[in-house]
Order: sequence, then C-alpha cells, then structure tokens
Amino acid sequence: MDPISSATTTAFSGLSAQSIRMKIIAENIANAQSTGRTPGADPYRRKMVAFANVMDEARGTAMVQVDQSGVDKAPFKVEHIPGHPAADAQGNVKLPNVDMIVEMGDMKEALHSYDANLQVIRQGREMMSGLVDLLRST
Repeated sequence: MDPISSATTTAFSGLSAQSIRMKIIAENIANAQSTGRTPGADPYRRKMVAFANVMDEARGTAMVQVDQSGVDKAPFKVEHIPGHPAADAQGNVKLPNVDMIVEMGDMKEALHSYDANLQVIRQGREMMSGLVDLLRST
C-alpha cells in the first residue's frame, strides 16, 4: 500500500475510534444526574474507552481501534437528599461518578483528534488529486 493510502486508512480508523469515544462521552453527560430507581440503588456509572494501535496485516498499515470499554470504578458521590426516590434510610442518595469538567475536557480532546484525522484524509486526497493531475499533464 502506498504511503498516502496507508496514512488515510489509519486516519479513517482514527475517525471511527474517536466517534465511538464521543458517543460514550455524550452518554456520560446525558446520564450525569441519573440516580438509582430504588432506595439505596447504584446510579449510572461513568463509561470509559481505551484505544489500541494494531497492525492490519492485509493492508500493511497501522490502525487505531477500541481496545476495551468499561466502567469507571471511582466511588459514587453521595448527597443528603431526604425524600428523594433513591434515598436510603438515612436520606443519602448515590449520584453518578461523572465529572462534567472531565467529560468536557475529554470531548474537546476527542474533537481535536477527530479534526486532525479528518485533515490527514483531506491532505491525502489533495495529494492524490495533484498526482493524477501531474500524470495527466505529461
């Protein structure tokens, strides 16, 4: 595989991986206030995703893929909210372990990575187009 195609293939895999990451972050943000449904029940637990660099032997190029996804084992926040449907006998409610500042930072980082991969694809297409134009003119 030529270097330009290899770079764009890697960038496409990066787009896909960052897209999955952004979906997970959006789910975390959407559930940042989702408590349990019964007294003392666990609330929504933050989800995370990790990437791996793998070699696509058929194409002979490096690829980015989701290596694993899981949940954040950080403790839940607890607030005293008597009368809340998820409050335990002492009036404490477990809240999700989602930190909006962390999620927004992760989303910004994922967006920058997505944009960088998109730029690699654009540059690769421009280079291929320039090469075709050059071959036509000779």
